[in-house]
Amino acid sequence: MERPSRSSVERSTPPLTGLPAGFRFGASTASYQIEGGVMADGRGPSVWDTFCAEPGRVRDGSSGAEACDHYHRWAEDVALMRGLGLDGYRFSIAWPRVLPAGSGEVNAAGLAFYDRLVDALLEAGVAPMATLFHWDLPQPLEDGGGWLSRATAERFAEYAAVVGEALGDRVARWVTVNEPNVVTMLGYATGVHAPGRTLMFDALPAAHHLLLGHGLAVQALRAAGAKAVGCANNHTPVVAGTDSQADRDAADLYDTLWNRLFAEPMLLGSYPAGFGDLMPGPVADDLATIAAPLDFYGVNYYNPTRVAAPGTDLTPIGQTPSGDLPFVLVELDGYDRTGFGWAVVPDGLRDMLLQLRERYGDRLPSVTITESGCAYDDPVEADGIHDDRRIAYLDGHLRAVEEAVSAGVDVDGYYTWSLLDNFEWAEGYTQRFGLVHVDYATQRRTPKDSYDWYARVIRARR
Repeated sequence: MERPSRSSVERSTPPLTGLPAGFRFGASTASYQIEGGVMADGRGPSVWDTFCAEPGRVRDGSSGAEACDHYHRWAEDVALMRGLGLDGYRFSIAWPRVLPAGSGEVNAAGLAFYDRLVDALLEAGVAPMATLFHWDLPQPLEDGGGWLSRATAERFAEYAAVVGEALGDRVARWVTVNEPNVVTMLGYATGVHAPGRTLMFDALPAAHHLLLGHGLAVQALRAAGAKAVGCANNHTPVVAGTDSQADRDAADLYDTLWNRLFAEPMLLGSYPAGFGDLMPGPVADDLATIAAPLDFYGVNYYNPTRVAAPGTDLTPIGQTPSGDLPFVLVELDGYDRTGFGWAVVPDGLRDMLLQLRERYGDRLPSVTITESGCAYDDPVEADGIHDDRRIAYLDGHLRAVEEAVSAGVDVDGYYTWSLLDNFEWAEGYTQRFGLVHVDYATQRRTPKDSYDWYARVIRARR
């Protein structure tokens, strides 16, 4: 029986008729954010275990040690997916759960967990999309240099071969590396995320090795018989703080570092001008590996970014280190904001998709929105969790995809972030992105109104 819903959620909305046949409606999660069980069944330590143990790193002092306890409650979560009628579920595989030391002996119990999960998803009619790396690098590899070391990319290829051999007969769609720009910029350049290094522009070798790891993993997955391999790059449309030349130059540099530095090696086989000279070699040979053709291009979108030159009078946002970078992220005025403080701009997703098509033309494969969602801390009331703002966000962004499709962009799916409220990295448990509310004290799952709304959207499409 369907749960009762508040009348505002039942309101009639125009159907999504502009999406192509076969369009996939999905939801996404990540291993460290939901699994818990960090000491269970032979899993090794990750950089996030280490990072969370350092005082002051995570806003509320928490960690992913228990998170949503998905490692033990996966069957309940698959039932929630079945209830939604999801076409697909994007999850990530914890590298330290499969290879506790990052390489060498396989942890059979850890691999068996994902084997059971994949079988359950298929039984529920939900197509699995597996991500190989969603930030939880095995700590022993970080101790050896992490993504600053070429050896980590080589170990990643070995790991991809192990997982591809075990699951490739049932997992049709694969993502190699999630958001290499975020790992580089926040993990190695500014220290906001694990492993917490503050190398600034000296972090660029991490970008190259993440991209090389992607290319080597594509090879390994294809050798294991993978049917469709893609990526998941975080993209944001970048606008200048003002019309001044200084602000336009700052915005152009940020756009290059955030968007082009990671898309162009994958899609064009080259770095933006000047950046190839800053990367560890052999760059030309590596770019040939990085640019292996993809079956789909994953886009994670949350909000646009406004950028100004240092010394601006505009209001800074985020955790940009003062005085160390030639740009400042500033407030984008005139829009509603999520609980995270991010501007809600559905048109930004449309514009981003159009920009990708304009920049890369026929080198851009079919696009999958691999993440898009919003954080709101809607109260738990006696008659449910009425997250109308999340419904409005999702509806607006799906309609932005419709507009991009009508303008000629090939988009084959939308995976909302996230199925469950979860551990939100350096923000701990202070931000809730889920269609399903999680009471972290009891692990009780409560579908929000957005869960019912998304289920109706999916049913209507069928």
